[in-house]
Amino acid sequence: MMLALFLSLIALGITRPVPTNTCVIAGMAGSAILYTTKQTLTVSEVIEVLEVLLIFVYLSLIVLYLLPRSFTPGEALLIVGGISLIVNQLIKRSLNLAEARCCWEFFFALLFCFMESETWVSSLFFHMMTAVLGLGILMPWLALFIGRHPLMWLLDFVTLNDRRLCLLGYWLFLVAVATCVVLHQNYQRQSGSKKHQASTIVRKYFHLIVVATYVPGLIYDRQLLHVASVGCLAVFLFLEYVRYFRIMPFGQLLRQLLTLFLDERDSGPLILTHVYLLIGMSLPLWLFPGPCAPHGVLPGAGGLVPYAGVLAVGVGDTVASIFGSTMGEIRWPGTKKTMEGTATSIFAQIIAVAMFLIFDGSINLNSTYSWIVGSISLVAMLEAYTSQIDNLLLPLYLFILLQL
Repeated sequence: MMLALFLSLIALGITRPVPTNTCVIAGMAGSAILYTTKQTLTVSEVIEVLEVLLIFVYLSLIVLYLLPRSFTPGEALLIVGGISLIVNQLIKRSLNLAEARCCWEFFFALLFCFMESETWVSSLFFHMMTAVLGLGILMPWLALFIGRHPLMWLLDFVTLNDRRLCLLGYWLFLVAVATCVVLHQNYQRQSGSKKHQASTIVRKYFHLIVVATYVPGLIYDRQLLHVASVGCLAVFLFLEYVRYFRIMPFGQLLRQLLTLFLDERDSGPLILTHVYLLIGMSLPLWLFPGPCAPHGVLPGAGGLVPYAGVLAVGVGDTVASIFGSTMGEIRWPGTKKTMEGTATSIFAQIIAVAMFLIFDGSINLNSTYSWIVGSISLVAMLEAYTSQIDNLLLPLYLFILLQL
């Protein structure tokens, strides 16, 4: 799986965002990997691969035809592939396969029933159906997995000790800060030019807020951060659905507030930059060997694996964008990125590693400093040259390199 992911990411990174080239290279890499591992696959595993491929094709049709220009080929392959694996695992763990399939078909059928819902009647129907799906289907389904009511489990989980309550209070404070930034920028747009757009530096404020969110969680309570990041992703997707379909009473308001922070990558009907930022920061934590594994599981450079998203996106990409746009003069050939931005990105990530060593005593690099610097440099070069969404690609590359 690691080899398949690495080769697929190389295919996405070295090709321009042309569907034909990307799909051909990714398909060749996948075919080579399946050919070399065919002797180790059982019949049940082959059937499972086919199930994932069928779900992948179904979701690809939705993404390509119903949401045009919202994804580059790299984004589409990564997101749809990840969702396909998750859906396959949920179906496998369901007690009744037929019932699980009916639930998912019902969900996807409802997904596009509220196109441009600007009336109170359709919006109220949406909120009612959301309550039915959440309380009548999702909650009992989760109760089967964990053996108790999910809300009671969540209450016991977040109130386990005082440290978790302090972290939750700190994160709520950061949410309030981020909300104030959004409201302040929109107030400036209303009082000034209507064509005013948030600058790169303003957008990177949110990267810094996310870094301030993840670092304490990674150091003090990774299990809480794991659960909180999944819950935050669900909230983000729900709010984007409300915004896209103009579900009242917040749909139009979200459109007005978030339009200010669009950049050239948000050319389609969806606004996914903030979702990609959350996923990119969380992927190393979600993919870390053993869900919510304790500190010190991987030796050497592997101890930095949970911090891959913070290093690559939160620190590296942020510093590269800020310094490159303000002080950069020498550009890399064929790109808009600057050498000054890349150099400061590498330097900032090295400083961040040193800080993690100070505050997280479980990390023991075992003289792997040269490999860490090399991995950080390779990811910084990828940030300078890739045309895909860097919030998703960079953490995955660094995640893999730190485990080699």
